[in-house]
Amino acid sequence: MNQSKNIPNHTLSRFDVFFEHASMGIVIVNSKGEIISANPFLLKLFEYTETELIGKKIEVLIPSRFRHNHEKHRDGYVEQPKNRPMGIGFDLFGVKKDGIEFPVEVSLSYYEKKNEKFAIGFISDISKRKKDEEEILKINNELKKTAKKKSDELAQTLIELEDSNEKQEISIAYQKAILDNAGVMLFVMNIKGVIQFFNPEAEKITGYNAEEVVGKLTPDIFHAREDLDLCKNELRIEFGIDVKNDADAIMQKAKKNHLREKECRYVKKDGSVFPVSLTITVIYEKKNKINGYLGVAIDISHQKKAEVDLMEALKKEKKLNELKSRFVSMASHEFRTPLSTILSSAYLIEKYTKTDQQGKRESHLHRIISSVNLLTDILNDFLSVGKIEEGKIPLRLVDFNIKEIIKSVIEDMSISMKNGQQFEYDHLGKEKVLLDQVLLKHIALNLFSNAIKFSPEDVNIKVETEVNKDEIRFSVTDRGIGISEEDQEHLMERFFRGSNAANIQGTGLGLYIVSKYAQRMNGKIECVSSLYKGTTFNVIFKPINIPL
Repeated sequence: MNQSKNIPNHTLSRFDVFFEHASMGIVIVNSKGEIISANPFLLKLFEYTETELIGKKIEVLIPSRFRHNHEKHRDGYVEQPKNRPMGIGFDLFGVKKDGIEFPVEVSLSYYEKKNEKFAIGFISDISKRKKDEEEILKINNELKKTAKKKSDELAQTLIELEDSNEKQEISIAYQKAILDNAGVMLFVMNIKGVIQFFNPEAEKITGYNAEEVVGKLTPDIFHAREDLDLCKNELRIEFGIDVKNDADAIMQKAKKNHLREKECRYVKKDGSVFPVSLTITVIYEKKNKINGYLGVAIDISHQKKAEVDLMEALKKEKKLNELKSRFVSMASHEFRTPLSTILSSAYLIEKYTKTDQQGKRESHLHRIISSVNLLTDILNDFLSVGKIEEGKIPLRLVDFNIKEIIKSVIEDMSISMKNGQQFEYDHLGKEKVLLDQVLLKHIALNLFSNAIKFSPEDVNIKVETEVNKDEIRFSVTDRGIGISEEDQEHLMERFFRGSNAANIQGTGLGLYIVSKYAQRMNGKIECVSSLYKGTTFNVIFKPINIPL
C-alpha cells in the first residue's frame, strides 16, 4: 500500500534545497579521490556536465602544476580528516573544463558511511574579490606616479623658466597656465617657508583664498597638529635636529627628502580634516643654492573611502564564508540522526506489507515526517541567517488578526508535540495589528518548537498575546529545563547552545534569528528563566514610528 500521500509535498520538496540551490560549489569525494556527487552550482562553475565529472579524480578540477602535491595532501586528509579551511596563507586555483584557471576559496568537511570516509569540499569563486584588490593597488600606484610626475615636471619647468631671460614673459604665462589648471593642490614657498604661490585647486580643496595665504602663511597651517608633532619628533630621533618652528620642521623634512609621497592629514579652513598624498621638493638655483620649495598635495579622500568600503566588503564576505563553513560543519553533524531515521523507517515500511501492520507503517511515516521537518528547519535557519548577515530581510507590514495567526501556528505545531503536551492560549485587547505576518509566524514557530523540545511530556505550554495602544506583547512559557543566568547573557548569539542543552538536538541559531526578526519590526526579546523551573520568552513590539 502506498502511504506517501500522507507526507506533505511541500515538506519533501525542500529536502534537497541546500544541495541543489546553494550559491557555492559542493563536491563529494570518496576515499579514492573519486568524485561521487557535485551540485549544479559546481558543475556550472567548472563548466562540466554531471556525466563528464562523476567518477573522475578530484584533481581534474585543479591546475596540472598542483596535481601531484594535491594527491599527497588528499591521501593525508583521508587518514586524518577534519573540518577546516584549505590553503591558509596560499592562493588556491581551480581550472575549468576549457583549461581557464580562476582563484577559489575551499573549505573541507567529511563524513563516514559503512567504514568509508567521504570528503565534502565547499568551493567559492573569488575572482571578483581578487580583481577589486588589484584595482585598489592599481589606483594607489597611479596616484603615486601622477604625484611624482607632476612634481618632477613642475620643478623642472621652474628651473628652465629661470634659465631663459629672453622668454621670461612667455614662460611665466606658460607656468601660470600649468599651475592654475593642475588637478592637484600646488603651492610654492620661499626659503623662509612663506607661501608665494597658491593655485586654484588648493583654494578649492582647503577653503582658503590665495589672498589670505600668499605672502602671509606657511604650509604648517594645513597640517594636523599631531602630524606636526610627529614630524618634529622624527627629526629629533633620526637626525638629532631640535626644531621649534612648525614651518621649519616641514622644510627640514623636505631637505632630508622625507616628504616625498607621504600620506598626511590636512585641515581645511572650516576645521574639517581630510587625507592627502603630499610631496614637497627643494627648488635649487644654478649653483645648488636652495631657492624655495614646491609642494604637491592630492586629496585622497575618495581613495581612502574606496579602500575602507572594499575592506568592509571583504570582511563581510569573509564573515559570510566563515558562517557558511561553520553552518555546513554543524549541519553535517545535525543531518546524521534524521537521515538515519528516514533511511531505517523507509526500509522497515517496505517490510510491513500486511494489512494488520498499518499501525507500524503509520508510526514510521510519522518518524519520517518529523525527521524531514527537522532537516527543513535546519535549512531554513541557514537561509534566514544568510539573509540577516547580508541585510536582506524584507519588511512587509500589513494589518492582520494576531489571534488567528497564533492559533494557526499552534495547530501546525501539534504534530510535533510530545505525549500529553498541550498549548494554553489567551489573548487580551484588540486583535488587529500592523506587523510583518511572515516574520511573526517564524518567531512563533521557533519559540513554540523550543518550548516543545525542552519541556517534558504531559505538561502545558502557555501562550499569551496582548495588544494595547502602547505595545504588542507575545509570550511563550514552558515547563522545561530552564536556562542559567550565565547562559542567558549569550542566548541571542549565533550558534550558542546552553550548557544544559548539549544532548538536545539544535543548531543554536533559532533565538539569534528571532531577535533579529523582532528588531526588524521595532521589537525586542526578553528572557525570564530559572534552572529546572521553565522559561518565559517575551517578545515586545512598539509601534513602528516609536523608538524602543
